[in-house]
Amino acid sequence: MAIAFCACGAARADDCATPVRIEAPLDEPLRSLERVTDYQMMLESCTRDDTAILAIRDMKVDGEELLLTVNPETLQTRLERAACWTCREAGPDAWKSRYIRAVEEFGAATGKKLPPGASWLENAGLTHARDNRGVFVTGDLCPSHKPLERRFLQNLETQDAKIALSVTGLWVTQHGDDFRWLRKEKAEKRLDILWTNHSFTHPFRPSLPDGDTFILTKGLDPEDEIVNVERLLIANGETPSVFFRYPGLVSNSAWATRLRAAHLIPLGADSWLALGEKPGPGGVILVHPNGNEPAGIAAFERLNHSGAVPRPFRPLMEAP
Repeated sequence: MAIAFCACGAARADDCATPVRIEAPLDEPLRSLERVTDYQMMLESCTRDDTAILAIRDMKVDGEELLLTVNPETLQTRLERAACWTCREAGPDAWKSRYIRAVEEFGAATGKKLPPGASWLENAGLTHARDNRGVFVTGDLCPSHKPLERRFLQNLETQDAKIALSVTGLWVTQHGDDFRWLRKEKAEKRLDILWTNHSFTHPFRPSLPDGDTFILTKGLDPEDEIVNVERLLIANGETPSVFFRYPGLVSNSAWATRLRAAHLIPLGADSWLALGEKPGPGGVILVHPNGNEPAGIAAFERLNHSGAVPRPFRPLMEAP
């Protein structure tokens, strides 16, 4: 991307001081990801006045050039106007940041030990915080014919809980009403949601071994699986985070390399509740609020009611 400079004049200064908001009214149909064009992966250091950020995506939304940016220490993502920043190829300081260190460290985490000869990885990535405090509640929204478990999420609202929701593109396009409901809960500050990428199609054939299904299904376009979820979220007024959860927690070394190139942190799970795993202090909890795994939702509610879920419920960005 070419170096960008904030244009001079009061009007441009006012534009730069105003947060970017992508218009996507909650009472209107979903917007197509095609609204977001010229979408490119990148890693550039950008400055404006005394503020420094990293830019990881360049795009146009409704014709305006925008950047998806990351605070290199807090991991918070934002959309910014490209014309308001001076950007250059990221230098050594970026690679020393908390963000890039997390991309590299958890991209190299291979997960569960598998039998010799296994062609895939299981539960690779971030599963646990270093400080063994509280838990990180995460929910996967894989493609499903069932409605969203709204009651589970409303219960979290009463406990001031944070949740990272891993969305697939197909779930969003097939559950427009549920997605709009989530957006409204978030906008009205009842539910603290971080959007995590869970691939666009999330294919799964139970008759095949793990090494031949999920994200390892032959014929998938890896870049489309990553960027089209981001484009769909942005087109509908939301901001993707820097986390990616592999469908079924299944991946391989090639996918680990792809995520590092995309500057994303792979997200695993310390406890997948539907499998009978128990949450431990500092762990990442996995449930499925998409209706496909009621046993996991029931287990969370039972464990939470009995005091067996460590507190507090923490935002995922504190985990790496």
